[in-house]
Amino acid sequence: MARGPEEIVGWASSGLLVLTIGQQVWKQWKTGTSKGVSRWLFLGQMTASLGFTVYSWLVKNWVFVVTNALMLVNAVVGYGIVLYHRRRERRRVAAEAPA
Repeated sequence: MARGPEEIVGWASSGLLVLTIGQQVWKQWKTGTSKGVSRWLFLGQMTASLGFTVYSWLVKNWVFVVTNALMLVNAVVGYGIVLYHRRRERRRVAAEAPA
């Protein structure tokens, strides 16, 4: 797959970035809270990652096609977790409110 040292650096860096962001999304899920996490972070990341994926595909840079596609998946999952946590919190507050 790698054609030279520059691609090895690219793939290694890609793996590190995806794992780092994935770990943050996993931590957000595991802790059960998205407190302080803006949904706009994930919406912006989704938009940028989609654009970068298309661009990378157009210029045929496969390291970045894969990286940005995986970052898009991370953003979608992260956004889904934010929505889940916020919905769960609204239900909890509504259940605790006096009738």
